[in-house]
Amino acid sequence: MRNILTLAIVAGLAWFAYTKYQAHNVQLETPPAADPAQDMELERATSSTFSCDGRTHCSQMTSCAEATYFIQHCPNTKMDGNNDGVPCESQWCK
Repeated sequence: MRNILTLAIVAGLAWFAYTKYQAHNVQLETPPAADPAQDMELERATSSTFSCDGRTHCSQMTSCAEATYFIQHCPNTKMDGNNDGVPCESQWCK
């Protein structure tokens, strides 16, 4: 009887760990939802004042919209280290 109870507890813990693992993997695979405020800022920015002026790094930007404009329209930018299309993820585009 003791062995059956121990086996049931181990099986329950294994099932719990497996479901947590699966939930974590799904979360990693699901892209974050777009931020509407960030999208509107980007739309305003692309139709207004940004222009390629030689800046290439996140530390030279003042917003996510500006950084996004630069990686989409300007050559030799160094703002998207993981090449996912989102610049300055640790500074502007969170």
